[in-house]
Amino acid sequence: MEETVVGMKSVKREEMNPTNGDPVFGTIFDWDYLLWEIRLTFLAAGFLIYLGVFLLSHWLSSWRSTTYRALYAKEKVFWNMAVTRGVFGLQSCVAGLWALLIDPVFHADKVYSQQKWSWFNCLIAAGFFLLENVAVHVSNIIFRTFDVFLVIHHLLAFGGLAGLVINVKSGHYLPLMGMLLEMSTPSTCISWMLLKAGCANTFFWKANQWVMIHLFHCRMILTYHMWWVCIFNWNSIVENLGLLHFIVLFSGLFAVTLILNPYWTYKKTQQLLNPTDWNFENKAVENGKLNGETHQKKRI
Repeated sequence: MEETVVGMKSVKREEMNPTNGDPVFGTIFDWDYLLWEIRLTFLAAGFLIYLGVFLLSHWLSSWRSTTYRALYAKEKVFWNMAVTRGVFGLQSCVAGLWALLIDPVFHADKVYSQQKWSWFNCLIAAGFFLLENVAVHVSNIIFRTFDVFLVIHHLLAFGGLAGLVINVKSGHYLPLMGMLLEMSTPSTCISWMLLKAGCANTFFWKANQWVMIHLFHCRMILTYHMWWVCIFNWNSIVENLGLLHFIVLFSGLFAVTLILNPYWTYKKTQQLLNPTDWNFENKAVENGKLNGETHQKKRI
């Protein structure tokens, strides 16, 4: 009887790792993620990959974009982070949609399931959010600002994904759905860059804004799906995550559902009707007054 159970588990494990038989995906994702050095290496790789995207964005924008060269230092940091977030949003969409719509393993078990491709993506994502936290805090110190929503969002996101590095038995479905919440970042990146380039009255900017608002509504629906999964598997999820990881993940889900998503959806809808850069409203007002005064002096 015991041999039969072991055999069934072995068969189930093979079924739950369909990527192992693929020569291409097997090569990319086939690592022993139970080893600390492997997990930390991929976390560091995620940090360095997206730091590379940030630096590449700065180099290309400095070379090709007159709009970028005219920005203030803080706006340049925001520009490059927007590009970096947009690239990460593409990765998150592919990984999240694959788990939500395609992968049969995650369809069968949304609490304990892990795949080698999901390990790879979650660890790279943890590295990205480590970079986000470093960038946000360094930027806040240098420019003497503090965006509480941004700080909380990125801190909880990193905590939720970093929990996978510590707790290797944690299921990956909820973290992948958390990554899918970044579906709006490519459109957000395009919107902000076009706004700074003075293209807010173009059809493309308005169409992109409509798409972005729709994606923010999709984010809200996705959070309801995550709550549904959690409520119907509550005891199993608590046992699987552990107390600390559970608190971090659910604090993030609570904040995104009740505060961040509604607030950002409202602000993006408001921006469609009144195209302004609300990330730098105070700076714009100060610059406006300064430019007006300078212009008046020149006339005098």
